[in-house]
Amino acid sequence: MIIDDGIADSGESNEGVLLGLRSGRLSRRSFLVGSAAGLGAAGLAGCVSDDMGRAEAAKFYAAVPNEKYPIPAVDIGKLHPKYFRKTVRYDSKEAPGTIIVDPANYYVYRIEGDGMATRYGANVSRPGFLWSGEVYVGRKAEWPTWTPPKEMMARQPEARKYAGGMPGGLENPLGARVLYLYKNGAYTVYTIYSTSDPETIGSGITSGCTGLLSQDMLDLYSRTPIKTKVVMLPA
Repeated sequence: MIIDDGIADSGESNEGVLLGLRSGRLSRRSFLVGSAAGLGAAGLAGCVSDDMGRAEAAKFYAAVPNEKYPIPAVDIGKLHPKYFRKTVRYDSKEAPGTIIVDPANYYVYRIEGDGMATRYGANVSRPGFLWSGEVYVGRKAEWPTWTPPKEMMARQPEARKYAGGMPGGLENPLGARVLYLYKNGAYTVYTIYSTSDPETIGSGITSGCTGLLSQDMLDLYSRTPIKTKVVMLPA
């Protein structure tokens, strides 16, 4: 696995490498570094079929009001239909449950077995932060706290108010659910996290992490136990 030196030394708090500041304010849409673009109840309800139209997709990506912090509906007018969640043919030797990230095509797959997989649209690393290899889910969190790394606080004093951690919520860069990726017992500083911003799906904008729409992440998270294998393909 390749880990960029610029972020690997930031430790557990490095989820914050995704965070940017504009006009001295922290916001959910300002946590990308080097990008002017903002980042942004699935459960086990099933997957969107290949011929599902936007009207049906809108129901699938509806608001999730019963969460600790109610999740808004996805504006699917800002999401290409090819990124709707689907069950697809995907031949793989990996065991059912394995997660495969395909950054070249902006997809995350969950292997279901019998040559099938659940496919989610994703945002992925931008150039300079791409990596590949095998890791595993070492920790999971719902509505996690985000802590800016010390390097960010040195560069951007506005972030210092979150030195003790930004509480979970819709404005938190990590969103509703996070899978923390580990290798050989150590946190890699990379995550699979949730976003409510459909404009980011199909883009390379992060500093090594992979983002799914919140509704998709709720589904993947609910079916992903600790120790699940994650394969990051070369871009």
